[in-house]
Amino acid sequence: MSTDTGSLTDQDLEFLRRPLHGFLSVAGGPLPPQPRPVWFEATAAGTVELFTGPDSLKVRHLRRDPRASLVVAAPVGEPERWVSVAGRATVEPDGARDLCARLAARYWDLGDPAHADTLAGMLTEEWVRFVIHPDTVLRYTH
Repeated sequence: MSTDTGSLTDQDLEFLRRPLHGFLSVAGGPLPPQPRPVWFEATAAGTVELFTGPDSLKVRHLRRDPRASLVVAAPVGEPERWVSVAGRATVEPDGARDLCARLAARYWDLGDPAHADTLAGMLTEEWVRFVIHPDTVLRYTH
């Protein structure tokens, strides 16, 4: 059954805290939107956060149209489940490096020297935080 609300539920947050890839679409780009797999963090405040380069195509598209959506699905082998978050996105200049480090620890084994080295390199780069403020949250659980 698919349900629709304007905010993330506790069950949504529990699901979204797993190390799953989300598929991000932004409205200011080509038609139809071109989803991209991304790391993300669902916050206790009910937003979804990502990080990206300050001059990335995502940021340029958001400057034209601030709408964005993220769809996250359960992996193969689990009962079908997904959550879709859509709303206005903002680009925030602070907190991106901390978010990058948290997400790397969530998605990678940082005990692996190759991943630790990649993260160290990433933390020297310039990043911005990309925040989706949900207007609509759709979900399906089988």
